[in-house]
Amino acid sequence: MSCLGLDIGTSGCKAVLFDENGVQLASAYREYPVVSPHEGWAELDSSLVAERCFEVIREAASHSAGDPVRGIGISSQGEAFTTMGADDEILWNAMVSSDLRAATIARDWSEEFGRMRLYEKTGHTPASIFTLFKLLWLRDNRPYVWENARAFYCFEDFIQHKLGLDPAISWCLAGRTVMFNVREHCWDQEILDAVGLDASKLARPIPSGAVAGVIPSSVAQSLGLPDGVIVVAGGHDQCCGALGAGVASSGKAVYGAGTVDCITPAFSSPIFSEDLMSNNLATYDYTVGGMYTTVAYSLTGGNILKWFRDELGAVEVAEAARTGVNPYELILNQLDSSPSGLLVLPYWTPSGTPYFDSQVKGAILGLRMTTSRSQILRALLEGVAFEMRLNMDILARSGVHVNELVAIGGGAKDLRCLQLKADVLGKPIARAAVTEAGCMGVAMLAMAAYNGESVTDIAKRWVSITDVLEPNSSNANFYNDQFETYMKLYPTMKELISNS
Repeated sequence: MSCLGLDIGTSGCKAVLFDENGVQLASAYREYPVVSPHEGWAELDSSLVAERCFEVIREAASHSAGDPVRGIGISSQGEAFTTMGADDEILWNAMVSSDLRAATIARDWSEEFGRMRLYEKTGHTPASIFTLFKLLWLRDNRPYVWENARAFYCFEDFIQHKLGLDPAISWCLAGRTVMFNVREHCWDQEILDAVGLDASKLARPIPSGAVAGVIPSSVAQSLGLPDGVIVVAGGHDQCCGALGAGVASSGKAVYGAGTVDCITPAFSSPIFSEDLMSNNLATYDYTVGGMYTTVAYSLTGGNILKWFRDELGAVEVAEAARTGVNPYELILNQLDSSPSGLLVLPYWTPSGTPYFDSQVKGAILGLRMTTSRSQILRALLEGVAFEMRLNMDILARSGVHVNELVAIGGGAKDLRCLQLKADVLGKPIARAAVTEAGCMGVAMLAMAAYNGESVTDIAKRWVSITDVLEPNSSNANFYNDQFETYMKLYPTMKELISNS
């Protein structure tokens, strides 16, 4: 028997098939474009996303002859939703997280509703990324779409609907809409009333790992699946990736090192505090029953290495074209092993947590005529790591203590980058053997639902660690001292921008 994990991202979807021991049997990937019809808009064609999802399910399932698929779990990007009409037509493109059109609405509506009241109900602070505010934009700016909408589905429940199920949304993903009461685990009626939205237009919330339904025979046959395949609630992609990396108990967190750097911990009871609220660190349901999570992230993250490649890495790009070696590998071969001595404020994009600041700019401080390109490269990576350390310090003050970090993503492939992160954070970082943690996390949930084994026990069996990098004491001591200066950079830059 096998279980399939489907991960629906912003730029593409992937399906990965795992056997009952967590061995990867097959995978398939398809891309789709993000469209931007206006400045600050970012949308997906939901029909195309569904088409691509079915393609990868069909391709991965075609390799399951000896291990028939018994369950499917879905990991989904957060916040984006699809607007459905009375005849099941799609009325509006899905607005993804990076869509900024609802920024003013998020500020004004939350002030009227009450920021503290919103936080106490949902565990989230207002920002343009969240479903609630995008729905308000649709209501106020496209009333004909709003009035003709039969349902609003996030991608997890949208794909369930396309599979022929009565769609259900995981508590984990529902939390990212900022309409879900994370204390009572239901759509919050007061918020819905303030929006003018009936709960019947939303999917039914169920815990991650609960069975949403069984795929009808006709749909299963079209996808090359056997009869009786269950679909379980998965969750927000960051949380699914954390589970797939083995984060199933308090004190552990995943370090997702990709385009965005993101730390996702697990903790045993919900934490609401002024410190978390003021620093935009959410509290919502995790993918393991009874546990909670937050996401601390730098939107610049791995993008900063891409910027270095595009603007300063012409030599390596040319060499890569000639030799076929990955240009990032050639660039990272230049990485110094000692601290750069520079300081970088890593806001090449909006800031992410803790500031949610879209106006602040990045900076490189301490340049001299003797500064080398390799020092600048290391400083850029140090800056992102300092930002993640800042987030972890805030979490620790609020009682979310992370003692063990497990790295996944493209940025986890290079041990030099992981060593730098361990040195700056002052904590050991392990590397998970799995490369598709999001798909593995939801496949674990499907397997647990099918065979009755606890998902925590499955995680222990399926997840393995390939390396553990301890902080270099000399580097870590230097970074401890430098972090005090780093903490002064954001308020200084903020003041400079406001006075310019």
